[in-house]
Amino acid sequence: MKNVLITGASGGLGNLTTKHFAENGWSVIATMISLDLAKDLEGYPNVKCYQLDVTSTENIEKAKSQILKDFTTIDVIINNAGLGYRSFVELSEDSKINNIVNVNWLGVVKVCRAFIPIFREQNYGQFINITSIAGLVNLPLGNFYHSTKQAVESFSECMSYELLDFNVSVCTVQFGNAPTDFQSNVTKCEDSTIPSYNKMMDAINNILNKKTSKNKNLTTTIVNKLFSIANNPSKSFRKYTIGFDANFMNFFRKFAGYRLFNFIIKKKVL
Repeated sequence: MKNVLITGASGGLGNLTTKHFAENGWSVIATMISLDLAKDLEGYPNVKCYQLDVTSTENIEKAKSQILKDFTTIDVIINNAGLGYRSFVELSEDSKINNIVNVNWLGVVKVCRAFIPIFREQNYGQFINITSIAGLVNLPLGNFYHSTKQAVESFSECMSYELLDFNVSVCTVQFGNAPTDFQSNVTKCEDSTIPSYNKMMDAINNILNKKTSKNKNLTTTIVNKLFSIANNPSKSFRKYTIGFDANFMNFFRKFAGYRLFNFIIKKKVL
């Protein structure tokens, strides 16, 4: 039985991925910010939950010590924990900027840093770092979310070179708006008295809500793909783009070039 560690396993995609791996014969090390959120995982005998705050080096090390007492090896780590912040730069707040950077980017960095020695000593392992379509293209009001996801893309590719000699693979996974509770939990800036800001925020919210409601099968596709990647790790760094939206946007951005892409996006939101 293989062992997978999943961050942000209490809800959304992390929760669904945890259940899928458990139902298909894996032992799951399900980590989350609070064990109070683990109620619906209690019925899975091969899921063991741990409190892990990806923003805290001290807390990660504490969780790591507890995990290694229960598991002698770890085959895969899925860095899934993440959050959203939709704001205009002018209206952004330090605390919310710090929070999204600490969770979405530095959280991945700190978890990888903590568990690389384990993979290196085992001489095998796999990091699957969840990014987003936001890691591929730049869209309105994605200032902070997109920046963190693109940072994870760059970080992951750079790190992959360091781990080649130790049989440790690294990949990133990008997709569009899946019908989980992620969008409903996105933090937004305060309402503005600036008409153009309000118009753009409304346009973006409507577009994302429509996209999310249409992508009914995307979550299942993502979970199945994550399971497939975990079972068939690539020796070389890979970027896996899942779903029509992400694949189309990635292709169109490359095909159209940034000026035409930018022009079309502006027509959608202005």
